[in-house]
Amino acid sequence: MLPSLSYLKRSLEGILRNKFEQGYQTSGYLARLEQLPESYDAYVEFAHTLAAIPIRDNWPYYEPNELSEIWRECDPARPLGQVGMLNLKDSSARVEAAFLASACGSMLGKPIEVNPSLVELSQALISTGKWPLRDYISEETLHALGRRHWSWYETARGRIHYVAPDDDINYTLLGMLVLEQFGIGFTKRNLRDLWINHLPISTTWGPERAILLRSGISYLEHDKDEFNHLDIESWPDFLVKDTELCGAAIRADAYGYACPGQPALAAELAWRDASFTHRRTGIYATMFIAAAIALAHVLRDPIEIMSTALQFVPRRSRFYETTHEALQIVANADNWLEAYASINHKYAKYSHCQVYQEVGTLINTFRFAENVGDGICKQVMQGNDTDSFGATAGSLLGVYFGSGSLKPRWLEPFQDRIHTGLSYFSEQKLSRLAERVGRLPELLQGGVHRIQPSELYVNENT
Repeated sequence: MLPSLSYLKRSLEGILRNKFEQGYQTSGYLARLEQLPESYDAYVEFAHTLAAIPIRDNWPYYEPNELSEIWRECDPARPLGQVGMLNLKDSSARVEAAFLASACGSMLGKPIEVNPSLVELSQALISTGKWPLRDYISEETLHALGRRHWSWYETARGRIHYVAPDDDINYTLLGMLVLEQFGIGFTKRNLRDLWINHLPISTTWGPERAILLRSGISYLEHDKDEFNHLDIESWPDFLVKDTELCGAAIRADAYGYACPGQPALAAELAWRDASFTHRRTGIYATMFIAAAIALAHVLRDPIEIMSTALQFVPRRSRFYETTHEALQIVANADNWLEAYASINHKYAKYSHCQVYQEVGTLINTFRFAENVGDGICKQVMQGNDTDSFGATAGSLLGVYFGSGSLKPRWLEPFQDRIHTGLSYFSEQKLSRLAERVGRLPELLQGGVHRIQPSELYVNENT
């Protein structure tokens, strides 16, 4: 059951690259790794030493992972309670619209989830007479682009007959499940159990795959008295690389859905989920997105929504710095193309899944979107991780614009069907699932209601 030695070595190399980007003094460590004998004992001992690497003296950031420290580093003026007027019926309708828009954004971006730039996409779309993007990606455009995601055969225009399986949608539904079953008091052990039951390992990547494997191994021990629940907290800190990528950020949606006008609660729930697999930027991006979605229920100024959401991010972090800069760029721009050009120029080195540029483009989309359909198109045209941020943009815009804001033509190709990538999840009717997601605000308001298993089975099969 042990991974290969070559895999362990590549992981350690990746972790050292991550640590350098996070401000650690990694000089000499790669050379030490190269000199190690090829053995499990040597690599594991080396991995343990990485926890003691000091921060570089000139590093200007402070980026905690623990929630109490994160709160101390956030803006003390952030709103801690209800923002705006709460209308549960309205919020439920907004969440239903948001989930449907998220599915559309995901499917729109999925066939081109190959890290394209706006320049590449615009050239392909112009050459096929499809610029600016106004519909699902055509095979003609994929041919002009010169590359495509393997899922194109069920996500390109004319081939869409249902919402195809996608990890972004999987994680939103897992967020729904954890809130339904455990309420706002859910634990990382609850997350572990849901992941084990519902997530095939082939549908996960990066830190999620590593933590899912670790979860599986823990099942050999979890019924024993010696099982240490607190050990879950430290899993991402040992032999897990790339814990700042966007895999946690795509899990934020359900928490923003469930907390209309309550950004502090949404951010806290997002922290609990994100810190199961991620660290630093990976956590902060998730908290920011969840807070923004929560605020979009009740506020009407996109810049105010994003500025307020940023109050739930540590002010001495790289994520705060880059997101604040991007927010200023977007606020001062005359149009979305101008803002994109500045964001892309400043953060070009951060591409697919690397959060910084992608969150900047999300802010850009949110400010300049004319409606949900226009917004998901603007997001996807900005490239990078097209399906993930297309889905996130759909959630944010759906909540913001509300019920009836998504034109029926975006949903018609799905024929009211959804194929998730989840195990033990049988609902395939898109409208029924959207209604279930739409109940999240009422579920959490006024206390925690835990849905009984019998209720879940009725909802999934009736």
